[in-house]
Amino acid sequence: MKVLITGVAGLLGSKFAKHIIENKKNIQVVGLDNLNGGYLENVHKQVIFHKLDLVHESLSEIFHKYKFDYVFHFAAYAAEGLSPFIRKFNYDNNLRATASIVNQCIKHDVKRLIFTSSMAVYGHGQNKIFDEKQIPDPIDPYGVAKYACELDIKISGDQHGLDWTILRPHNVYGSNQNIWDKYRNVLGIWMFQHLNGKPMTIYGDGMQTRAFSYIDDCLEPMWKSAINKECSKEIINIGGIESNSIMEANNILKTVIGDGKTVFLESRHEVNHAVPTYEKSVDLLGFKHLTSLKMGLKKMWAWAKTQPKREQFIWPKYELEKGIYSYWKN
Repeated sequence: MKVLITGVAGLLGSKFAKHIIENKKNIQVVGLDNLNGGYLENVHKQVIFHKLDLVHESLSEIFHKYKFDYVFHFAAYAAEGLSPFIRKFNYDNNLRATASIVNQCIKHDVKRLIFTSSMAVYGHGQNKIFDEKQIPDPIDPYGVAKYACELDIKISGDQHGLDWTILRPHNVYGSNQNIWDKYRNVLGIWMFQHLNGKPMTIYGDGMQTRAFSYIDDCLEPMWKSAINKECSKEIINIGGIESNSIMEANNILKTVIGDGKTVFLESRHEVNHAVPTYEKSVDLLGFKHLTSLKMGLKKMWAWAKTQPKREQFIWPKYELEKGIYSYWKN
């Protein structure tokens, strides 16, 4: 069996590739990444790695050469809050990149495409709850891009016979996460700030709620989303079943570290309460929330302390600066 993982140098892709190689037999793993947000040292040595940009480079040769059975499309730029200020980049690297993958999956008769969408498609949700049966109503360009990808994938199934599963992860964290990006991954941002002698920042009052999901709990369920017949053409929330406020998460991390200061900055345009349902992931994927936020942060913090002193990524120029928050101004 041959599988393709896009975004293989990032958190989801690198950990998932490692999970397959170490737990499954007779599977060849090919990985793609442009290394703009991931790091080559994250990639397992047995992965057949290709540095490739999904937007600007052709996938035809790779698909023709390997003849993949399953494709796991994890590559994305998931800076949700920043997406209104980098619209073109957002749509290029999420929607256009996915269209390239879909085209190749259709041409080469891939058995199933597994696409990681996002909780961002829900917007504010209904009664603060995110359920797969709801009609998505995103509030930012990142959510719009992910929802557009979902719709395009569904059309490919109806018109071209492509089988698919859409996963909607929420707030996944753990080792191999990009903690050097200023605009995404709040837990990683806090770790970077503390490691560099800076206070941890919270936008608004910190009462926003999120369900954080430790990466290791998601890996086997993601594999099952490809091989389980009952997952065909299903949309499934995947991730933790416990919610915490941003303030609570920050306090837990400071307890884990044994130190830390917090400052509050201006609020931003975002969903205040994101609490997804999880029953479908339990029924179809056997998902189990095994790792508490405190336990997961202990593991991630131990990893973060061993990482090299990389520069934090900061956009040199935004596509749109009108309305940008003070803490992102250059």
